[in-house]
Amino acid sequence: MMKLVLLPGMDGTGELFRDFVAALPEGSETVVAHYPGDRRLRYAGLMEFVRGAVSAISAASTEEPFCLVAESFSTPLAIQYAATNPPNLKGLVLCAGFCTSPLQGWRRTLAFGLAQFIFWLPLPGFFVEMLLAGPNAPRALVAAVKAAASWVEPEVMAGRVRDVLTCDVRAGLAKVAVPILYLQAAQDQLVSPDCLAEAQRIKPEETVVVDGPHLLMQREPKLCADVVVRFVQGDRMKAFQGLPVA
Repeated sequence: MMKLVLLPGMDGTGELFRDFVAALPEGSETVVAHYPGDRRLRYAGLMEFVRGAVSAISAASTEEPFCLVAESFSTPLAIQYAATNPPNLKGLVLCAGFCTSPLQGWRRTLAFGLAQFIFWLPLPGFFVEMLLAGPNAPRALVAAVKAAASWVEPEVMAGRVRDVLTCDVRAGLAKVAVPILYLQAAQDQLVSPDCLAEAQRIKPEETVVVDGPHLLMQREPKLCADVVVRFVQGDRMKAFQGLPVA
């Protein structure tokens, strides 16, 4: 299967991809980008870590095709990278993604305010379930989310929230040439369907809606892995690469 470069959520650790990677077919090759937890970097500053992950994929061959898979916080970053049309990028997967701020109005204002202090406190389990992992989330997942968040300095997490709330990569999305798959979480409490509608207005690409919370790849790793594999091995991707289509 085509190699996958995975871009993590707001924690930036990549640790929360473990179950998704394990659910991929045997022999699948993945590289997970990691963002520093002790340095405040804007999206532009994090781009070097995306390029670093890609270079790890292409170390063996300068012509190694790959698909970029990004979730939540990393989706604007993935769009910006894909907009440069790297020669070996063959597909883009955006999970619980957005090209402008996912929150508007009073919710955006509230999030700005909460970001100033919420990450200086231990992340409550009910908060993780309510906004991220969904009701009745496995205890192991809640614990993993809390652990990943604790690895990142509070000011870094707060800054990433502000970056999300001020992002606008619509112009970049319009420049993306590769096939795109939107993975939409039906029960997402952070990213509304309006974000998908805005992205589809620019790029009306394939969409798969999965019944799950914001942390879709963590709550439904096997289902998400199956969807990504079908996309990577599908006719649209083959046609884009100039390969025979059954």
